[in-house]
Amino acid sequence: MIRQLTESRPVELEPDATRVRFRHRQRTGHAPASAPAAGSHRAQWADAAKGVCIILVVLWHVVVKDYLQIDWHIGVPVPGLWGTLGEQFLPLRMPLFFTISGVFAATAAQRPWRVVARSRIAGFLYLYAVWLLIHTVVLAAAPELPTDRATSALGLLEQLTITPSNLWYLYALALYFTIAKLTRRLPRALVLVPAAALSAVAAAGLLDTPGNRAGLYQNLVFFLAGLYLRPQIQRWAATASRRRLLLTSGGYVLALAAMAVTGAQQWFGVWPAVSVVAVIFGITAAARLSLWSALSRPLATLGRITLPIYVIHMPVLALLHRLLLVPVSGLSGSVQGLIVLGYPILLSGLVIGLSLAVHRGLLAVRAGWLFALPGTRRVEAAG
Repeated sequence: MIRQLTESRPVELEPDATRVRFRHRQRTGHAPASAPAAGSHRAQWADAAKGVCIILVVLWHVVVKDYLQIDWHIGVPVPGLWGTLGEQFLPLRMPLFFTISGVFAATAAQRPWRVVARSRIAGFLYLYAVWLLIHTVVLAAAPELPTDRATSALGLLEQLTITPSNLWYLYALALYFTIAKLTRRLPRALVLVPAAALSAVAAAGLLDTPGNRAGLYQNLVFFLAGLYLRPQIQRWAATASRRRLLLTSGGYVLALAAMAVTGAQQWFGVWPAVSVVAVIFGITAAARLSLWSALSRPLATLGRITLPIYVIHMPVLALLHRLLLVPVSGLSGSVQGLIVLGYPILLSGLVIGLSLAVHRGLLAVRAGWLFALPGTRRVEAAG
């Protein structure tokens, strides 16, 4: 894991104090005999799930914003297959990410308003505003990249306020924490049911959702579910079995197939329902994956440093797109045939690696303020 080099360390996306305790137990070896497997297992699966989610985020952006923009003249529909594959993870990627966010936010949301307002709400809004300005400048140098961007002062103001940019995840976390604090004394059903209805209405196209408002509306229910149902989610992960993995993966595949065959993507309630199935599968798969440390450990490490990847990867992709689009499009069909299948994987790995390298370089020059609200200490950020 990249060591933080400044006193004001970056806010990870939805960290939680319990994970710090689990790591401490792992290092000291003093956890009760029956606790290590459960405690470390739960921490590992959640971080591994975040690691998978951030990989899927980068891969989707690589496929849609770069790979499918290249002029492939190879005679086989491999690019279209990558696009179709990426679409199958849409009900999983962000709903699972926000569910894990809610799980990690459960402790932080119980803290006093002044703590939550600064370390979470103001912290995420600060990061959103800072990186929105950076994205606006960098993306202006790569106009060919098909992505939302502000091209005027009014457009920038709109992205800062009512129509979030590609960085909408940070904007959403600030908003969701505010909602969670405002509604903390209400019955949970009185909060979850309207959030689920909002998700269904937005997914059905019954609301105006320019930019990234659709994601904002659709994922509140998953954040709140992670927040409210944390004990149940942890128990589900702790008891995940091969049989359950088989059943949940089959359920997810069947749900995707049924939605595709019937064209029900915009039927009221269908998309959120499929996303719920996807999240249940994702939690089960992450829990089972955590049993293979050779794979789960690097994924969990990646899951603990999602913030720099999330905020940096789009500018990096934009510059790589500008560099690669014309040369790759100009390659002969035979040469393109050698790279067409693995290109998204290789470019995604390069984007993630460069993002982390940029992050480390920024910390080395004491630019930690790009990753945390100045004055916010690590213990505060840890929820």
